[in-house]
Amino acid sequence: MSDTLSTMIPLGFEAPSFKLLDVKSNVVLNSNKLFGLKATVLMFICNHCPFVVHINKEIVKIANQYNKIGVEFIAICSNDIKNYPQDSPEKMKKVAKKEKYPFPYLYDENQIVAKSYDAACTPDFFIFDKSKKLVYRGQLDDSRPGNNIDVTGEDIRNAIDSIINSKEINSVQKPSIGCNIKWKN
Repeated sequence: MSDTLSTMIPLGFEAPSFKLLDVKSNVVLNSNKLFGLKATVLMFICNHCPFVVHINKEIVKIANQYNKIGVEFIAICSNDIKNYPQDSPEKMKKVAKKEKYPFPYLYDENQIVAKSYDAACTPDFFIFDKSKKLVYRGQLDDSRPGNNIDVTGEDIRNAIDSIINSKEINSVQKPSIGCNIKWKN
C-alpha cells in the first residue's frame, strides 16, 4: 500500500470533457450528459485499493443522499489492468454491483482522463459547480484504514452543502491520500 497525496490542482479549473465506457451498462457515456444541475462529484477510485474499500459504503451513502437534489456522482478507474487485473472492467462491474454503486463506474483505458484531471491517487475527489468549475478537491474525510477515525464524508458533505446553500466553500482543503494510480509503462 503506497501512500500518495492528491495533486491539489487550482480551484476554478474547468472540467475537461470525456467519453468513457460505463462498466455497469456497457455503454460509452459522455461527461457532458453526466454532470449535475447543481454540482458534480468526480471520483477516481479502483477495486483493490484499501483506501477505497475503506470508504465505499460512505460514498454510496453520500451519492444516494445528494443525487436526489441535483448532485451527480461519477466514478472512474484509470489503473493499468495488465499489471492490476483486479481492476479490469469485468471486475469493476462486479464491484459496482456488490457495493450498489448508484453512479456510473467508468473505465479510463488509455488513462487520458486521469491525466487531464491530474489525478494522482485512489480515492481522489473533485467537486465541480454547475458551470463545471472546480470548487473542491481533496479528501472525503480524515478517516484512513487503521487510524480508528469514523468514515463520515465530512469534507465532501461540507463542500456539497455549501454549493447547495450558495455559501462559500472552505478554501482550506486537505489532499486525499491513497494508493497511487497504476500508470501504464
